[in-house]
Amino acid sequence: METLKLQSEQNERGKLANNTLPLGTVLQGRYQIIKVIGLGGMGAVYQVRDKHFQAAQRLCALKEMIINTNDLSKRRLAAQIFEREANILATLSHPSIPKIHDYFTQEDRYYLVLEFVEGMDLEAVLRAVRTPLPAERVVDWAVQICDVLTYLHHHDPPIVFRDLKPSNIMVRPSNRVALVDFGIARTINVGSKGTMIGTEGYSPPEQYRGVASPQGDIYALGATMHHLLTCRDPRLHPPFSFAEELPSRVNPSVSKDLEAAIMKALEYDPTARYASAEEMKEALLRCCVVSETLAPSSVPVRAPASVSDHSETVASSSQVQAGREAPVAMEQGIMPIWRFRCEDEVRSSPVVVDGVLYVGCYDHNLYALDAKTGKFLWKYATEGGIAATPCIWKDRVLFGSEDRFFYAVSVRTGRILWTCPTGGRIRSSARVELEHAFFGSDDRRLYAVNANNGQVVWQFEALEAIRSSPAIGDEMVYVGSEDYHLYAIDLQTGRQRWKFRTNRNVISSPLLCDGLVIFGSMDWNVYALDERSGWSVWRFRAGHVVVGSPRALDGVVYIGSADGYLYALELGNGRLIWKFNTGSQVVSTPAVTEQGVYVSTLGGDIISIDRKTGKERWRFSTGGPVPSSPCVCDATVYMGSNDHHVYALPA
Repeated sequence: METLKLQSEQNERGKLANNTLPLGTVLQGRYQIIKVIGLGGMGAVYQVRDKHFQAAQRLCALKEMIINTNDLSKRRLAAQIFEREANILATLSHPSIPKIHDYFTQEDRYYLVLEFVEGMDLEAVLRAVRTPLPAERVVDWAVQICDVLTYLHHHDPPIVFRDLKPSNIMVRPSNRVALVDFGIARTINVGSKGTMIGTEGYSPPEQYRGVASPQGDIYALGATMHHLLTCRDPRLHPPFSFAEELPSRVNPSVSKDLEAAIMKALEYDPTARYASAEEMKEALLRCCVVSETLAPSSVPVRAPASVSDHSETVASSSQVQAGREAPVAMEQGIMPIWRFRCEDEVRSSPVVVDGVLYVGCYDHNLYALDAKTGKFLWKYATEGGIAATPCIWKDRVLFGSEDRFFYAVSVRTGRILWTCPTGGRIRSSARVELEHAFFGSDDRRLYAVNANNGQVVWQFEALEAIRSSPAIGDEMVYVGSEDYHLYAIDLQTGRQRWKFRTNRNVISSPLLCDGLVIFGSMDWNVYALDERSGWSVWRFRAGHVVVGSPRALDGVVYIGSADGYLYALELGNGRLIWKFNTGSQVVSTPAVTEQGVYVSTLGGDIISIDRKTGKERWRFSTGGPVPSSPCVCDATVYMGSNDHHVYALPA
């Protein structure tokens, strides 16, 4: 059923994409199309330039509705909906509602010219992050949405939005939200009935009966928060079944009070929900204090002004160097050797080579730090967040950025050596073999690039984004894709040798060991394939999606899952040796030494586990989720955290 829904959506989008206007088209002699920024149910949304302003580049959003039916009643209804959106927007004045600039028709197409909202919608943020979002951030957005709903519900006459969902909430770089797409919003007489309209999964029960009320928007906000906090898409589950997966079971940052507030908003009976958006806002603020504006990791944020901005007061000024903190308070018996503060979340996994630690950050910078002291050495700024793990080869650091470029910078100075552009964000980490760097991109391609000069040697195109990092064998490159496949590609030619299909996305990076290709899938399984033929040798089913990558030592495979467990499996047959309950989702890759296995969690912990017995050795808590994978070098564990810090801990 889920597959059919997704295929239907893709088919509809494909039809709409074929109907979009060519770039450069000028409408009304004024609005020049720059690019397509979205495909809706009945047309596209374009970014356009208003040519009436010759001395400045004024950008607008152009929303299109195509009426391609011969049924006159349906054409009239569609036109009425579009005109109603224009009329509603014209009466509104709120910083979180885009302003309307113009309205016109051209042949069978209707157009609204709106204020252009820079940023990403929350559905795109979820797709980018692939993990439940932190509670504080979701509450911050929800509180802002409550303010918008309060404004709408107190409008004269009251306006019910009726289609609140992640894709209709834009987040600006400032972290301020905007509510977009008022196509089915309507003014109401409370208690009146109309046509059932909305989005399945987010719409409240009474809206299926044609009843629109402010409590319906409160329900949809609860459904949206549930989706953001759990990654459970309500469109793919039976209606009104949110209680089957409570947010706190999936996301440890959700308190019981916050969970209760969300479930109250999701009550089946409208009278059991919050009486107003103001009341819901007060409840949210009581259970989760929003301390400061947090910029979402998938939206460009301000780069740090200077190295000195990284310092925090944790010791006397003589103890703190620029960007580096002196050892901090004891945490469950483990005292950090040092910690370094960045300007945003650290999702990249650190690498240590020749006494230097390299790590990327969502403040757009690649950092080089002294591995022993945490002292800042240099940084290189890109135009996007850096999630990929840096690859050190000879005298250069190779890494990709969400600005769609792959970079080579000097390990000594941080100066640029060359760049290689791609057509999508790069979250895949590079591997180097035979003087060539191999990495994937969201443009669906695996690239083979000359590591000396950045020239592309070949490209292999999958069906969806490649965020998995490749594994290099003697003759083939192995990589996973969001099109559900693990590919084996000829190292020399870039041609496909074989592919293996799983039942969900493959983000996990494959591991080559003893003739096997081992990797995880979002279908909850860990697979081991024969590296030459692609035949399945064994598979192990975890309790939830497997996003992290495996590591192996002495015939044992170690891999984590979003079910909260770290698994130790026999390499030859996939049998369970032991499993350790971390208490939170594991999306990182463990580090393995002779003595221990080190794993990080979205609960904010780094945990050391005895490799032989599966018993906990120690645990250290950071101030945020840790999607970054730990690195162990010279008896020190290094890792990044979403609390904006890089840590060095004694192994």
